[in-house]
Amino acid sequence: MTAPAALDASPPGLARRFAAFLYEGVLLFGVLFFAGFLYSVLTRQAHALQGRHGLGAFLFVVLGMYFVGFWTRSGQTLAMKTWHLRVIDTAGQPLSWGRAVLRYLLAWLWFLPALVSVWALGLHGGGAIVGALVAGMGGYLLIARLHPQRQFLHDAICGSRVITQLPPRS
Repeated sequence: MTAPAALDASPPGLARRFAAFLYEGVLLFGVLFFAGFLYSVLTRQAHALQGRHGLGAFLFVVLGMYFVGFWTRSGQTLAMKTWHLRVIDTAGQPLSWGRAVLRYLLAWLWFLPALVSVWALGLHGGGAIVGALVAGMGGYLLIARLHPQRQFLHDAICGSRVITQLPPRS
């Protein structure tokens, strides 16, 4: 798709973007499972709590490489291809490496308020933590409804946008 046509594309609905988000989570389960296994073998991790901060940092980097790699190459992760979504900059071009890294870091705004509230309130039960995460993600979705083009906060801050990328007709 050419840049001018991409800029004219209407933003996809929030439900479709959220469905892609959920599908991305399913795909990332396999990526993170393999990366975690690789980490535990390479570091000879004998117990789950041994080296957990190193594992967390390693998985954070693996996720960043996954997203930044896809966003800078094609503008689409595997889930975004399935749901016909593409991320571009405000000029309709693929994201630069720096903008993709910034988008990845800012995308953690989905979870950050919920994680901070879980820590601040000292919540330890699984149900309370999941409830806080669901409430935080729901709030983040509602914030996107206030944006004129229904873009998420991290996209508005870093100058990117998600568009519909339908396959070419034959």
